Amino acid sequence: MKKIFLFSIFYFLFSVPVFAASPQELKDAIDKKNSELQKVNFQIQEIQDNLEGVKKEGQTLKKEVVKIDSQVKQLNLGIKSSEITIEKLGLEVEDLQYKISDSEDQIIKKRKGIAEILKLIQSKDRENILVMLLKNETLAQSVLDSQNLDNLNFQLSNGILELQSLRGELNNKLDESSTKKKLKESESFNLKSRKSIAEDLKKNKETLLVQTKNQEKNYQNQLSELEKQQLEISDEISKFEDELRRTFDISLLPIKRPGVFSWPIKLIKDGGIGRITQHQGEVSYLYKGKPHNGLDIGAPIGTPVYAAEDGKVEAVDNNDRSYYRKYQYGKYVFIKHNNNMSTLYAHLSKQVARVGDIVKRGDLIGYSGNTGYSTGAHLHFGVYWSASVVMKSVSPALGLVPIGVIINPEDYL
Repeated sequence: MKKIFLFSIFYFLFSVPVFAASPQELKDAIDKKNSELQKVNFQIQEIQDNLEGVKKEGQTLKKEVVKIDSQVKQLNLGIKSSEITIEKLGLEVEDLQYKISDSEDQIIKKRKGIAEILKLIQSKDRENILVMLLKNETLAQSVLDSQNLDNLNFQLSNGILELQSLRGELNNKLDESSTKKKLKESESFNLKSRKSIAEDLKKNKETLLVQTKNQEKNYQNQLSELEKQQLEISDEISKFEDELRRTFDISLLPIKRPGVFSWPIKLIKDGGIGRITQHQGEVSYLYKGKPHNGLDIGAPIGTPVYAAEDGKVEAVDNNDRSYYRKYQYGKYVFIKHNNNMSTLYAHLSKQVARVGDIVKRGDLIGYSGNTGYSTGAHLHFGVYWSASVVMKSVSPALGLVPIGVIINPEDYL
């Protein structure tokens, strides 16, 4: 008897959901987290706006150090944002557990109600019309009994429809709970990645100060040398691209239309955090008036970057020799798709995808950054005609760079 009692207590404790807070307390806590998140995201954007302004000014060692410090501060806010988001998602999952439990209770009650109606119908169905007429003293009473049977059938039909609706609502809540749990896991990964990126930035600052010996003159000399080298690299790549362009058959490309690719970073106007800072073909002041060969999307350092379409990761590389000796695309990911086009995601602070990975549209592949020949955190998004692409090493940059016929990304986004 004692064992049965203990088993009953154990079953009650571990089979019934235990909620740490009431539904109203959870709602209040979620609202509070939303408010905190809004405040932190505003601070992140404020720093981003300041960095965008500084980017247009002349480069000095002092400004570069301030920029790194600002990016570290921005990343720390991003870390805080991830922590709040994880807590908020946890509360939302807990709140959904209440709703799931309520839905399950309603389904149980509805099933019991339907079972009772079925019993009544079964008892009535045993009596045919003749038995009903003989049993009742008046015709009116027999008609009433028949109407009652019709009402029971109507209630049964409505009850079954309501039960189906309740099951649909329950499935939706279960799906929502599963989605939020996955989002929580994803945000936990973002949190870990942002901490890693923040540590890299701090090391980069130390490296920069060592390389320049904390002297403005040394910084300007290195900056001038870097600019000269970068323009030489750019000229060499342009020659290759011009040759490749002559063999390009434009008829092989998909028809220009939106949605062929998804945005690797969602724009502010679509509820995201990115903003277009330079279109393809615009004059680039970094390259002395040459047309820009991709689409730049400004975003705080450590912003998740997603694959624009299904494909295979063909290259993951880094052109930088150090934090100061930054060339070409820095850290990048290059993906080949099944539509005769390939996409480039450059200036990343961290790569997640690996060579050979088969990725799906919307998969996380890395985080926005400021590596390579870049003056501020952003994503360089490039689109290429796949058949034209060659991977080439261009000294003094490290690694390989994709060279090929460039296509305007905005024709397919």
